[in-house]
Amino acid sequence: MSIDESTLTKGQIRKLNALRKSIGDDLAEDAFSKWLLRQASEVPESDPVADRIVEALAGMEGDRKFNLGLYGYTVRRAKGKGQSGFVAVKNEKS
Repeated sequence: MSIDESTLTKGQIRKLNALRKSIGDDLAEDAFSKWLLRQASEVPESDPVADRIVEALAGMEGDRKFNLGLYGYTVRRAKGKGQSGFVAVKNEKS
């Protein structure tokens, strides 16, 4: 069974080549195809914090005055003595 490498990502090609070096071509292709099927069946977990941020901003969706800009914002916890809450910093073009 030959694997079409043109449909694989760079990381998948690296994994396939590493398997070929370590266990040989035939076993590597079998192991890789099983690994690829298992990866495709796994559903990525959603981030609960990101989901809560989306829920919090959902009310602003139709507001034309609320603009996140071209590069968006970075939200972090406040740092420093006696600080609490969050800090939002506008991302600038570098």
